[in-house]
Amino acid sequence: MTLLFVIGIIFLAGAAALVTRALTLSRIRMSAQMREIESYGYNGPEVIADPAPGVSGLRAALNTLAARVGQRVQGRAWRAPVGQVKLRAAALYTVDPDVFHGYRVMATFTVPPFLLLVTLKSGSFSPSRLLMILLTAGLCWFGPALLVERRAQRRMDLIDRDLPELIDLLTATIEAGLGFAGSLQLVADRFHGPLGQELRLTLHEQSMGLSTQQALDNLLERCETPSVRAFARAVSQGESLGVSIGTMMRNLAAETRKRRRQTATEKVQKAPVKMLFPLIFFIFPALFIVLLYPALSRVVEQLGGG
Repeated sequence: MTLLFVIGIIFLAGAAALVTRALTLSRIRMSAQMREIESYGYNGPEVIADPAPGVSGLRAALNTLAARVGQRVQGRAWRAPVGQVKLRAAALYTVDPDVFHGYRVMATFTVPPFLLLVTLKSGSFSPSRLLMILLTAGLCWFGPALLVERRAQRRMDLIDRDLPELIDLLTATIEAGLGFAGSLQLVADRFHGPLGQELRLTLHEQSMGLSTQQALDNLLERCETPSVRAFARAVSQGESLGVSIGTMMRNLAAETRKRRRQTATEKVQKAPVKMLFPLIFFIFPALFIVLLYPALSRVVEQLGGG
């Protein structure tokens, strides 16, 4: 009963957070646009802002507290904070690493003690409850990092999968007479998912004044994969050395597909090893019970009757 009460409180808190974010979404977007204008050097007259709602002030205070905690609590190996590169790879562009690390620390040192206090107050303390509290502490610490890692890896895999099609379209448009910037702007809207997001962000950086080389360097920083690295290097060498970018793109498309085929072959070869553990621990025991239990039961009956 106590566990259901705690789960209900957690769901209510999550629902309240979602409703609050929905109500303050327009103000958040307006603030983000104003910060973007200020970062590019527009200095308008000083505006007296309206007082923010209590929830926004609470959120800002929590972010400040989490940033301070994240800056103070550092570590190495499994205690190390999630870096900015990994957060960008997971498309969490506006999340500060210190704030993210601070929330992990605060959740780890807040939720398990709260569950322990509720358990002690209810008088139902047992080893199973203690194990549940320890598992909750591990989930609060490792869960966010694992989610970011998995999301970043999934996005990188999708980008590597869609990159050959992008290179083919760029090759066709460049050989038709367009420049690289015009070709990239033409084909960017045809892609969806992580690759489309990264291309549109690269074009946005170019429209804000960054050069093609700087925009590609930022793209490579966000998407550190062999295929993206080869793509950025080919474009940079083509523009700096005056080599035909169309020919380089055609060769790069063949190389990228070859790398993707090798990656698929590697995953296929790893599949039997990964299937071995569920086969041994889940499938074989059930199979042995179904096949051997009737024979063993008959043997026991015969021996008992004799």
